[in-house]
Amino acid sequence: MKFPAGSFERSGREVVADPLARFECGVCWQVYDPAEGDPIGQIPAGTAFTELPDNWVCPGCEAVRDRFLLLDDSAG
Repeated sequence: MKFPAGSFERSGREVVADPLARFECGVCWQVYDPAEGDPIGQIPAGTAFTELPDNWVCPGCEAVRDRFLLLDDSAG
């Protein structure tokens, strides 16, 4: 799956992300983890970020999906 790299910065670059990739809100730093889903938004565990409904917002601050950044979990 392709996502805008650093969509918060609007860089326009594309990256390929694993369906289990985690994303972090660029406003409040809330992490969306597909393994956990979003109980507040009634998103079941196992739902990839790309499969979130268009109207889904950050459960921490209500930022839209475009404000989320792909986490580089390989950075240790």
